[in-house]
Amino acid sequence: MPRLEPGQTAPDFTLPAADGGSFSLAQAREGADKGVIVYFYPAASTPGCTTQACDFRDSLASLGAAGYAVVGVSPDPVHKLQAFAENESLTFPLVSDTEHGTLEAYGAWGEKTNYGRTSVGVIRSTVVVGTDGTVTEAQYNVRAKGHVAKLRRDLGLG
Repeated sequence: MPRLEPGQTAPDFTLPAADGGSFSLAQAREGADKGVIVYFYPAASTPGCTTQACDFRDSLASLGAAGYAVVGVSPDPVHKLQAFAENESLTFPLVSDTEHGTLEAYGAWGEKTNYGRTSVGVIRSTVVVGTDGTVTEAQYNVRAKGHVAKLRRDLGLG
């Protein structure tokens, strides 16, 4: 799938959330002053994904103060996301894309190489969607560790 670029319109989505409700990107944009950080990760409760999620959790207050909401998207079923959120005290929305439609629309699903093996799955990515629905930042093949700090720098948050 093609990757999104800054300036493009971000695909809207509504997906089931770990809290039992649903998450709407359009509604989240309305509630954010600057935009929504949408990050795509392969699997809840794995070491890299836990590191990344906890980094977002630990930066959530400062990201919120800067005007950004955060949502994590994975192909995991809702019950797995519920356990992940509970076990790691994650207070931002985690949403389930078991059919991969949103992952594909964002260019975060496709062929990838890990430890020399090629497979198809989630490409760890982050897309920042402005309040007007346009992409302001799109990063693909990001590292789990240190990604939030890099994103903060790229957003001018130090």
